[in-house]
Amino acid sequence: MGILSQLSIILLWAAMVFCQYEDYDFEDEYDDEPNHQHPYYFNPNTQAEVPRFPFPVECARECFCPSAFPLSMYCDHRKLKTIPNIPSHVQQLYLQHNSIEAVPAGPFTNVTFLREINLSHNKIKFHMIDHGVFAKLSNLVQLHLQHNELEEFPSPLSSSLERLLLGFNRISQLPGNALEGLTNVTMLDLCNNFLDDSVLKAKPFLNMKNLMQLNLCNNKLQTMPPDLPSSLMYLSLENNSISYIPENYFNRLPKIIALRMSHNNLQNIPRNTFNLPNLVELNLGHNKLKQVFYIPRSLQHLYIEDNDIENINITLMCPSIDPMNINQLTYLRVDQNKLTVPISTYAFFCFPHIRTIYYGEQNGNLSKSTQLRTPVFRRFLTPEEYDEAEDNHETHDHETEEDHETEDSYFHPYFQ
Repeated sequence: MGILSQLSIILLWAAMVFCQYEDYDFEDEYDDEPNHQHPYYFNPNTQAEVPRFPFPVECARECFCPSAFPLSMYCDHRKLKTIPNIPSHVQQLYLQHNSIEAVPAGPFTNVTFLREINLSHNKIKFHMIDHGVFAKLSNLVQLHLQHNELEEFPSPLSSSLERLLLGFNRISQLPGNALEGLTNVTMLDLCNNFLDDSVLKAKPFLNMKNLMQLNLCNNKLQTMPPDLPSSLMYLSLENNSISYIPENYFNRLPKIIALRMSHNNLQNIPRNTFNLPNLVELNLGHNKLKQVFYIPRSLQHLYIEDNDIENINITLMCPSIDPMNINQLTYLRVDQNKLTVPISTYAFFCFPHIRTIYYGEQNGNLSKSTQLRTPVFRRFLTPEEYDEAEDNHETHDHETEEDHETEDSYFHPYFQ
């Protein structure tokens, strides 16, 4: 009977550990932003060995360690000014929304299993981070340092890192070796910092061979970042001052799925700039474009609102029709341009899948807004398309410009 009791306890503990990874999405509860990415799955190649007992789980007195998730320690929203001592078994550490100013090595002395640290929304400065404190964490895969007061990139970091979030800081420097050794990073968020062109001349991202998502929005860039890795799939450059895209810039980035460059100073787009076989989303709203451009057949969502476009030349966008390789465009946003008539019906031959064209209000010649007869065109859907749209929550009873503005934010670190 004693053996059966011990076996039952072991099975119960294992089930709770398993459920921690399978049934609970930490981001739902602890993220300020809406979740825009596939759920995060730990890389099995770097999976730390689950520590054995003890029971009950050790926990810092300032924090909360739920018995249902024995590998996590929750210390968020507690007005902490220092990092508490971390028990050696902890794998997820949540310290966001506190008043922490420093990251000393002491609390991390005996920690070997840490995989995720969230220190976002604190007051951490670069010079208050003990040198190498993160580099020693050999199992660390995710590090949140957004919304702090960092002036420099917090190197050195662990080579095991896969996700690094540094948005909403004051970073203006990227030392030449800052990103060396971070070959496992797939997602890097540097939005809302003070990076300019001079910082990127050293081509800091070139050797990040596994980088899939790069967020550089809300910085001080005037030119496209040079020599990005060919692995890149999601690129966010909104709210900079970029005025042109070199004609062959994307030749070395064939895997790009989504590109966001709204709120820049773009005026002209070379004809084949976006001849990208996997491009699905393209956002060039709030620029100074005067005409449209060629779009690849893979593109599904195109945003060109708030430009200076007077006419949508469908022939430029779709120079030929191939019944065996149909254009996939379903959504087009063109409000706040200078259109006086709706788009030619030829568009529906070139783009047979199009469901919505959002005209909204147009900018008149005398600084007055005008509205086309049909502010929103919506094609009637087949029963199959309607069912698919319902499943994907893509149909709306009422559509306003504010509804569309919500899609104009930069890539959330958890894209979908």
